[in-house]
Amino acid sequence: MATKRFKELKNLSNAELTTKIRESESQLFEVRMKKSTGQLEDTASIWRLRKDLARMKMLLGQVNLDAAQASVKAAR
Repeated sequence: MATKRFKELKNLSNAELTTKIRESESQLFEVRMKKSTGQLEDTASIWRLRKDLARMKMLLGQVNLDAAQASVKAAR
């Protein structure tokens, strides 16, 4: 399942990826608050959200790095 999700994320633009990151961060906050108040039944959702967030941030970093390297090559 994770590889399918990763392939979907690779096709997103920078703006869409940034939006998804913000949504995931707010969702992670909500899930953590539910856990602290005892309302969360699926504690594995925290782990899944953290991993998805890490994947998205890694992809965004790679895209930014590729863009930076391309601009350096173009400047030479």
